[in-house]
Amino acid sequence: MRGHSRCHDESREGQGKVIELAVRPVDLSALDENVELLQSGFWGRFKASHGWQPHSFSVSLAGGPECSPLLVLTRRLARFFTIAYVPFGPALDPGAGRGDFLFHLGQSLKTCLPSSTLLLRFDLPWEKIGEPPVAAARSRLVKAASDMQPPDTVIVDVAPSLDDVLSAMKSKTRYNIRLAAKKGVEVRDAGIADLGKWYALYEETSRRDRISIHSFAYYRGLFETAAAYPGARPVVRLLLAYHEGDLLAGNVVVFWKTRAAYLYGASSGEKRNLMPTYALQWEAIRMAKDAGCTSYDLYGVPPRPDPDHPMFGLYQFKTGFSERVLERWGTWDLPFKPGLYAGYRGAEAIRMFYFRGLKKRMHSRPAAADAPKAGAAG
Repeated sequence: MRGHSRCHDESREGQGKVIELAVRPVDLSALDENVELLQSGFWGRFKASHGWQPHSFSVSLAGGPECSPLLVLTRRLARFFTIAYVPFGPALDPGAGRGDFLFHLGQSLKTCLPSSTLLLRFDLPWEKIGEPPVAAARSRLVKAASDMQPPDTVIVDVAPSLDDVLSAMKSKTRYNIRLAAKKGVEVRDAGIADLGKWYALYEETSRRDRISIHSFAYYRGLFETAAAYPGARPVVRLLLAYHEGDLLAGNVVVFWKTRAAYLYGASSGEKRNLMPTYALQWEAIRMAKDAGCTSYDLYGVPPRPDPDHPMFGLYQFKTGFSERVLERWGTWDLPFKPGLYAGYRGAEAIRMFYFRGLKKRMHSRPAAADAPKAGAAG
């Protein structure tokens, strides 16, 4: 990628208008201005230590902003082909002609990516309003077999006073926050030295709720990269909830520019009646407010309150803090090698059906409203 001073620019007819794009490789540090954490230089550096190769670009659209930084991650699979992935990007949203825009952006990026690249996958950050990202038939842009990042999430507005933030929550959530405090649940702002304790609890959560998690090195690397990255970097905090010396629950929370997000959560099966997970989220909200953030992202919920959904309890828990559910367009693929892509898509669909659907329904019980789940920021 570094051998290119410029990628292939696009100027083509798309849905009745000419789409003019200029895509150029830039240094990873150029991504530091992105307001989306998963599009930052920090995230590119972090993923580079876990099997991904980061590629950073500047994208400009005629008549639009001067430029928009873009992170693309590539990964070699089975020695035969490569997948390219854009986590929560591009930030640049043309509004109209979204599908054609993504198609032409993909064609521009193609010359800057490995020749073995099978597909370019966009995890779109755009809110699900207006025109869908469907392009003309010739573009081959298709909805992915499964969404990589959660397309639906709960956002807590932390711009108002803390009293107003609390009063906007559901009455049961306020009650549980106060109950945890009354019963003596203590939330500690821990550090990387306590990450092992949290991970043991995370493994317990994984076994109980049948969720997939990364290795301990992955989460340790998140903290280490946040401490060592030379550019703009987030603040990553480990919050642990204790009661009379017993570790009951723990969350990993990240603070980036004006946004805070709950990335990963773990909980014990003991003393759940003390509502430690409510205490953790309230403390994270307080910290987000102190850090100057205006929003707190609870990171992923089912799209609607369906009692038959295996994660209905999670929906109840998170929407207790805020009723604002942000819906995005989800994950879309642009195949570069259509024949091979068809086989890959089929295999991926089967795998996702088993791990995210059948396996959960076979083993899960109705989730408790206070039970946190693994975050999906990986």
